[in-house]
Amino acid sequence: MAKIKKAYFCQQCGYESPKWLGKCPACGEWNTFTEEIISKPAGTMTDIRQTSKPVKISDINIEEYNRIMLANNEMNRLLGGGLVAGSIALIGGEPGIGKSTLSLQIALNQPNLKTLYVSGEESASQIKLRAERLGSNSGSNCYILSETLLENILLQAKEINPDFIVIDSIQTIYTDKLDSSPGSVSQIRECAALLMRYAKESNTPVFVIGHITKDGSIAGPKILEHIVDVVLQFEGDNNYIYRLLRSMKNRFGSTDEIGIFEMTGTGLREVSNPSEVLITRHEESLSGCSVAAMIDGARSFLIETQALVSTAAYGTPQRSATGFDVRRLNMLLAVLEKRAGFRLAVKDVFLNIAGGIKVVDPAIDLAIVSSILSSTADIPISHDWCFAGEIGLSGEIRPVNRIVARVSEAEKLGFKKIFISKYNKKTPELSKFQIKIEYIGKIPELVEKLFTASNKS
Repeated sequence: MAKIKKAYFCQQCGYESPKWLGKCPACGEWNTFTEEIISKPAGTMTDIRQTSKPVKISDINIEEYNRIMLANNEMNRLLGGGLVAGSIALIGGEPGIGKSTLSLQIALNQPNLKTLYVSGEESASQIKLRAERLGSNSGSNCYILSETLLENILLQAKEINPDFIVIDSIQTIYTDKLDSSPGSVSQIRECAALLMRYAKESNTPVFVIGHITKDGSIAGPKILEHIVDVVLQFEGDNNYIYRLLRSMKNRFGSTDEIGIFEMTGTGLREVSNPSEVLITRHEESLSGCSVAAMIDGARSFLIETQALVSTAAYGTPQRSATGFDVRRLNMLLAVLEKRAGFRLAVKDVFLNIAGGIKVVDPAIDLAIVSSILSSTADIPISHDWCFAGEIGLSGEIRPVNRIVARVSEAEKLGFKKIFISKYNKKTPELSKFQIKIEYIGKIPELVEKLFTASNKS
């Protein structure tokens, strides 16, 4: 009888060690090693089978991938034009953000495809109740399987021969080949490899749902993301209704795409024009509000920024930001204090990005500064103005990329004026727009144009 071998694996990166370590030498995380049983006897080697031969690159024929068009336009765009046959996609996100809901909606809304929805977390009756709550009546061609043993799942898949498979989730699936518990590094790695082999051999696309850790990364070894073809990750706050599905990896398309969904009582609804839902049309002018023309991935849309500046009630002023980096907010406040003469060191500053969206585009700096100035002076900014520019440490307005797409989005939504950097003036395509473009170089020019125009109006 072969001797059972044990080893310790890092649950973050999959590093293997013969003994327990407090700190992982690979990823630097603490207290991530757990003991797992490796049942393969020492000295066993896998037979080498010659399945392919090397071919000159000039002799390779390029073939288009067979894509399956889903009944979800946002997912089709994220995947690069549809689901590729034989591919495996990984969807990650926080608990309750909509991973299972979106996957079930995709499986139910494909009446022309035979789909297999495998759940290791819910029973078949629970999935049926959720399907009825989603209001989908076209799920007659969808098969539900509540199973956690991977060998049984693959056996049922070979009998049904589905066109599309959903696994919910990879952390609950295990294989008999290993003695470790479900969710361990070795189980996740082995199950993902077996699913990949089945997808390639049967030419069946597979959707795999994965949990995430407390730092926001997908749980399990990093090799899990290397095995799959597509990695999609949900972003957003559970307290808000909007969800962003971002493409982190895509072997068959661009990673610059994002999909925006709205969580409703009947599931996730596609948001085809995010600018109209992320901008609040106020009946009366309010100070501290401005609109930014931002770009996330390959998508341009407008988003509302809200700022509140008030006298500090306590000794230490508060700095709070929702959907924006607090450290960058402190930098912008320091620039306003040093370069524009606004005394904000004794003020409480609160910043909010409408809709619960997290923004990392530096072009939103100009809108944030305008909102802070508007709240400080208690002078509202016109609702048909928007901003696109990055703020430098010397107070200059730096140019931003893809300015034509930003101006085009603002004009399409009926905005009358957009403030951008004067260094973007050399862009020849800007002359074709009907919207008025204000070119500014430094923050004092912004203050003059904002408050002078507001006083006149």
